[in-house]
Amino acid sequence: MRVLGIDPGLTRCGMGVVEGEIGRALTMVDVNVLRTSSTEPIPTRLVTIEKGVDAWLDEYRPDAVAVERVFARSDVSTVMGTAQASGIAMVCAARRGIPVALHTPSEVKAAVSGSGRADKAQVTAMVTRILRLEKPPKPADAADALALAITHIWRGGAQSRIDAAVAKAKVGRP
Repeated sequence: MRVLGIDPGLTRCGMGVVEGEIGRALTMVDVNVLRTSSTEPIPTRLVTIEKGVDAWLDEYRPDAVAVERVFARSDVSTVMGTAQASGIAMVCAARRGIPVALHTPSEVKAAVSGSGRADKAQVTAMVTRILRLEKPPKPADAADALALAITHIWRGGAQSRIDAAVAKAKVGRP
């Protein structure tokens, strides 16, 4: 199973592709961060994110997309940007018939570190260990995207493969 994990954000949108199965070693395929400038208008920034997500979907052809579920923070403008980027990612996947799953930050932290209250450093350390990477992925948005993909594989398993096969059949995707 190949999963594209997306840590949505308007300024930094983490993208990470992980391949593997439950009970087997996982492999990082690629990781990066899509960036937009806060000086650009929001619609332009959203188009940049859309093009970036589309490019990753075309290049890596994931079986599923795992997106961080937006949660309320104190700064409403941050929540809005995150929600907008998240929506773009979901639309890009849905257009292709790729199943999308939402995972909460605490669910991801618990899956990769054993604690839903783990900090960014702990998540990054565990992602580095789980994927047997030589160095930690940076910035944190990149590590978070990989953690989302790991979580989805570990928690999605067979059902995600079934959903992906059904979705591919519906849109005629090879």
